[in-house]
Amino acid sequence: MEKVKGFIDHFLYKSADLTYGVMILITADKEITCVGDFHDLDVGDTIEAEGDYETHQVYGRQFRIKSHSISIPDDAVSMQRYLGSGAIRGIGEALAKRIVKAFGDETFRVIEEEPERLSEVKGISEKKAIDISMQMAEKREMRDAMMFLSKYGITSNLAVKIYNTYGSGIYRVIMENPYRLSDDISGIGFKTADEIAEKVGILVDSDYRIGSGIMYALQRASLDGNTFLPKELLIKRTEDILRTRPEYEVSLESIEVQLGNLLMDKKIIIKNGTDVYASNYFYEEQGCAAMLRELALFEKVTPEEKEQYKESILSIGEEKGIELDDLQLEAVLQSITGGVVIITGGPGTGKTTTINSIIGYYEKMGLDIMLAAPTGRAAKRMSEATGYEAKTIHRLLEVSGQALDDPGARSGGARFERNRENPLEADAVIIDEMSMVDTHLFYALLKALVPGVHLILVGDSSQLPSVGPGQVLSDLIDSGHFPTIFLKKIFRQAEESDIVMNAHRIHGREMPVLSNKSRDFFFMKRSDVGVIYKHLVLLIRDKLPGYVNAGTLDIQVLTPMKKGPLGAIELNRILQQQLNPPDDSKKEHTYGDKLFRVGDKVMQIRNNYQAPWEIVGKYNIPIDSGTGVFNGDMGIITEINDYSQEMVVEFDDKRRVKYPFADLDELELSYAITIHKSQGSEYPAVIMPILGGPRMLLNRNLLYTAVTRARSTVCILGSEETLSQMVGNEDQLRRYTGLKERITELFNGD
Repeated sequence: MEKVKGFIDHFLYKSADLTYGVMILITADKEITCVGDFHDLDVGDTIEAEGDYETHQVYGRQFRIKSHSISIPDDAVSMQRYLGSGAIRGIGEALAKRIVKAFGDETFRVIEEEPERLSEVKGISEKKAIDISMQMAEKREMRDAMMFLSKYGITSNLAVKIYNTYGSGIYRVIMENPYRLSDDISGIGFKTADEIAEKVGILVDSDYRIGSGIMYALQRASLDGNTFLPKELLIKRTEDILRTRPEYEVSLESIEVQLGNLLMDKKIIIKNGTDVYASNYFYEEQGCAAMLRELALFEKVTPEEKEQYKESILSIGEEKGIELDDLQLEAVLQSITGGVVIITGGPGTGKTTTINSIIGYYEKMGLDIMLAAPTGRAAKRMSEATGYEAKTIHRLLEVSGQALDDPGARSGGARFERNRENPLEADAVIIDEMSMVDTHLFYALLKALVPGVHLILVGDSSQLPSVGPGQVLSDLIDSGHFPTIFLKKIFRQAEESDIVMNAHRIHGREMPVLSNKSRDFFFMKRSDVGVIYKHLVLLIRDKLPGYVNAGTLDIQVLTPMKKGPLGAIELNRILQQQLNPPDDSKKEHTYGDKLFRVGDKVMQIRNNYQAPWEIVGKYNIPIDSGTGVFNGDMGIITEINDYSQEMVVEFDDKRRVKYPFADLDELELSYAITIHKSQGSEYPAVIMPILGGPRMLLNRNLLYTAVTRARSTVCILGSEETLSQMVGNEDQLRRYTGLKERITELFNGD
């Protein structure tokens, strides 16, 4: 490695998270373009650096810095150069020269210890002198903080977050209670905090550690869909989390004590003596129940009035060419007279026809109605099926991209402009694909509705529950406090689809018909994983695109699991290699164990409410913009820029999002995705490889959900025995949720 020494003249580029930069370094005899991690550097800094020269194919010769140290300017020339570099706001070259002329080699000491003396220099007031001193102190503080945090293995992007959160208080936080990091800062979990705590020397049985372990156990439980854990199970999981080494034993008594402390601090709520909630989830469930009670008004209808309503509904239906059976008619009637109504049913049972009839009635009466669904794909399908604009629930509520400072911020993270103070202006709101809606999003939706609004919830209660915490639709139905219409009749057009009929067979605990005489449902018996790989590629690339009139990337592989030879991770590796192979014309970027390539199909795997997006029209002119990209959004990588350290993804709805390389943990390849991730989406063709796996992942609910994601074709590859096991397996991971209980308490006046 070579060494260089000089001062930073200016930056050509700095990534948003400060982990990568391109700068011009002035040495004694030349200018050098340097690239590397410059999170602790600023214009005017004097540094000594080690690294290697390399030649970039576009930008030519540059010096890649591997390590560096900062030298504090200790002579008048270096000090003048630093002050005149623009590093300090309000000081240019001329003023820097006057300051250094006045104080010489004592300049930095004067600025730090006697800043009022700067006012002796022409052009500097007392106020400006204090401002200059404060800027110097802030830069020194941040640099010192970065160096301090790096000793504990904290990456630079996390170090920036930590410093921005605590400022000069980071030393006390790190030395006294680093577990605060996991509570206060997104991206830092218990394990990271625990590693720091070990390096600091905090005892394994400290109160901070045990309390943080309890909260981490509840946080992990929420990722599995739970809003609480039974106390006994929580204690067991906490013990497992805290036992990072065999010798790390924490007593049951210590955990019990910390449960009491967390309860006193209102970080947890305990119901029924056994159900332990992170407080934000309890308050959200309780808030949902209270707001539902306010909305659940109903109009008292006499038999004569009921007949008049029915005649009006049928008359409007005739005008639109809609025929309703008795259950659909009852669903429309309830949607007109009830405050909160649930409409549920499997594929082909007329949910869309019912929605169209409800829209027709409200439209005829001159009333305002709004349509929404949890995901962009689901909202698009709703718009196509009804002819009316449907938005995602996030856009309906006008997500602002600002952080939420209410309880629940860590679980939800969004601020919505539509809320109690600024409610939605509608007479009725219809939400489709309700099975996907989690507790946090439902709570936000209810806060935007006022009593008198009709809330109509439509979904298939047999689908998988939401990815996020809760099982809202099931809890609402099971509570028995809201009119619920179960649509059961399969209509003639749907009867012609083997996808629909086989879905109902699966739901009814029957094997699907596998005769392969179907035009839209195929089973290919295969017992070898390598052969399945081969036929997956053949189907996606050669057979199905023409058959279903869709592009290669529109065809979706769904798998029950993430790991294993037929899990999403390995399937994506195989499919990327075959469908988008390496090419000199396609740029690539490796992030951890992920390889991204221009042309790859990717999915956003967590909500990012702050991510800016834009839609461009002709000549690349932006025609729309906003913030927010959400869990489950799918798109294509269109650009990878090594210089700006960014990757551009264009999503299905034409939104373009620029991802700094540091944020690529938010994306995954999506040639194959887990069935859970497919909720609310519909694809021209679905291919599902199944050949054994964990029993909890091979259940009827999962199979039913996968089959109902296909619009034109389902193709299953694998074992008939495994398929039969899935049909017969009702087991699925239990979710601990309390919305049903909260509703029952409030509606019964408890």
